[in-house]
Amino acid sequence: MTTTPSATAQIWGLRIHVLCYLVSNVIQVIVWWYYTPDQFFWPLWSILGWAVWLIIHYWWAKASIAKTAKR
Repeated sequence: MTTTPSATAQIWGLRIHVLCYLVSNVIQVIVWWYYTPDQFFWPLWSILGWAVWLIIHYWWAKASIAKTAKR
């Protein structure tokens, strides 16, 4: 038997995910800017790749919360 996390837990999980996304990507951009500003903007790949998973996490949480609210 599996249980779904509460809506509050899902919202907090998403907030933590967004915070980690922002902090780590800002650090990567700072490192890029400090060490290789004249070269290709390499943080782009992690920003875009992680954004895909962040969007998936948002959709999953939104659908799960809506499903829980119907019960």
